[in-house]
Amino acid sequence: MTTVTLNLDSVELTDEQFYRLCQMNRDWQFERTAKGEIIIMSPVGGVSGNREADLITDLGLWNRQTQLGRVFSSSTIFRLPNNGDRSPDAAWVSLERWSALTDEQREKFPPICPDFVIELRSRTDALRPLQEKMQEYINSGLRLGWLINPQDEQVEIYRANCEVEIVHFPVSLSGEDVLPGFVLNLPMV
Repeated sequence: MTTVTLNLDSVELTDEQFYRLCQMNRDWQFERTAKGEIIIMSPVGGVSGNREADLITDLGLWNRQTQLGRVFSSSTIFRLPNNGDRSPDAAWVSLERWSALTDEQREKFPPICPDFVIELRSRTDALRPLQEKMQEYINSGLRLGWLINPQDEQVEIYRANCEVEIVHFPVSLSGEDVLPGFVLNLPMV
């Protein structure tokens, strides 16, 4: 996936202005970093799109059985507490936290950091920006996150108040106490 980052140092968009920018340009996928940079992302290719769909499916099937929260796709932008507006490849928010939002907050860009995220590195993604994005999630209250890196056959596991753990394929990832009973086996086909 090719990305373009716009440096808007002297231009500050309010949350509402950023939301309207996204709504007026639905053919583009935007994110906004905690620093206020606007990132424009291109669509992913077939291999990454298929892998992402498999991840969302696995997470969604687990959630249907447990009914513990809500699962979100990469089309969802979350307004993070640190001022970033980010869309992970897959995300999960506990039902208790999701239910605490108003209907309007749920309808727009939810002002909440997911409890769990997955970022999947595409062949054309640089690793460093994804690692910075994962750190943004951690700084915003993320409890568990996986940065899946098929190119290097490894996963970086992000946990609140812990050092990043790196595990190599093949690996069986546990949802730990955040997603009880959820297991993801990698590598993916």
